[in-house]
Amino acid sequence: MRDDDIEPKPPGYGPYARAGLEVIGGALPFVGGILAAGASFWSEREQQAINDFLRAQIAMMHEELREKQRVLGEVVARIDIHDEQIKNRIRSDEYQSILKKAFRNWAGTESQKKQEYVRNLLSNAAATTIVSDDVIMLFLDWLQRYSEFHFAVVGEIYRNKGTTRGRIWSKLGRRAVREDSADADLFKLLIRDLSTGGVIRQHRETDYAGNFVAKKPSQSRGNARAMTSAFDNEDQYELTALGSQFVHYVMTELTPKITYTATSGTAPVGEGVA
Repeated sequence: MRDDDIEPKPPGYGPYARAGLEVIGGALPFVGGILAAGASFWSEREQQAINDFLRAQIAMMHEELREKQRVLGEVVARIDIHDEQIKNRIRSDEYQSILKKAFRNWAGTESQKKQEYVRNLLSNAAATTIVSDDVIMLFLDWLQRYSEFHFAVVGEIYRNKGTTRGRIWSKLGRRAVREDSADADLFKLLIRDLSTGGVIRQHRETDYAGNFVAKKPSQSRGNARAMTSAFDNEDQYELTALGSQFVHYVMTELTPKITYTATSGTAPVGEGVA
């Protein structure tokens, strides 16, 4: 007698496993061919494990679909769909491309706050045309690239133009740490990310034509041996023009014009709009 004949079978085992493969194959057509090819090759136990794996993936995809439905419903609730200009805007190929990119990159919106930022961006991009669609696409990239900690720093600089790294750290409620700590290194990296990414910059004077004036060397640092602190209180920071528009489009919420309640199922967008 073979070991397979005496090995106990889990509940629901047997022909139901093969039936489950067929059902899942229908739900995910792109894996149907693989399932059909492997059905006669895998053991019943292997098929059960594959069933469990695919069911978990399908549940995750359904949850993602519900999140997208909710966000899209909240976008619709915040724009005036009776406005002819807005109707033309949301039907345009350019806006459709923005929508596709926003939802294609959904895996990067891992938090509720980031999903709210996507909603704000899609709402403002439909209602206003202050910046070009190329800039909107860049903002979507920033939402993928940066963390909520990055955006908290951006918000603090927006509220207090000319603030310093030391004041930012304090205003965000962070505890005092050593200069050689991991937290200090993280903060320096974060400031560098935003600076090289074109979101923030050190404050610089401009002339009447908007040209930056060369910064004079600081006398207080001429003989300093220690490196600049991660929590320096001399250099002032401000948002770039792109950073300011990012706050306007992404971190500014339009007031809902109608009430929207997301349903628990996967009904078409529009249900729950009163």
